[in-house]
Amino acid sequence: MDTMVLRVARNLKRIRKSRGHSLDKLSELTGVSKTMLAQIERADSNPTITVLWKIASGLRVSVTDLIEEDRTTVTLVRAADVIPITSGDGRYLSYPLFPYTDESRSEIYRVLMQPGCQYEAEPHHEGVEEYVTVTRGTLRLRIGAEWYTVSEGDALRFSADQTHAYYNESDTETELQSVIRYPF
Repeated sequence: MDTMVLRVARNLKRIRKSRGHSLDKLSELTGVSKTMLAQIERADSNPTITVLWKIASGLRVSVTDLIEEDRTTVTLVRAADVIPITSGDGRYLSYPLFPYTDESRSEIYRVLMQPGCQYEAEPHHEGVEEYVTVTRGTLRLRIGAEWYTVSEGDALRFSADQTHAYYNESDTETELQSVIRYPF
């Protein structure tokens, strides 16, 4: 079985129980059905990135709090070992590289977007900033009502507590790194 599915199941159940929430209450907080939440906690379902963001937002935790393994003092992340979180259509792949820690107050993702991919992100908590660096291709990014073109080697920082969407309008894959920084 997929180890990420097992980590999400274990972490979600641990966080929910530590806060004394029932599945009904968790569903109310996250907007994710009680049935889906129960399936996730039993490791019977591999949640999409959208579902993970909804759960994280409702619980006011980072996505990496849901997918992280035990931490060590030195972490080498091998690309072949990272299992992506995908959009429903599989065209947006987000590879969690470094999970959130209280010390760093951030998390880092490697993202691959297939040609023609569009991904609408959920707004984060108030005060959250996102830093995007395009490492290959070109990204069109909509933040609120404004549009930005971010080319290879370019970087963009924005307040991520508003609607934002990522677009790969090209005919080649776009790769980017996303650093999400949480307020102190």
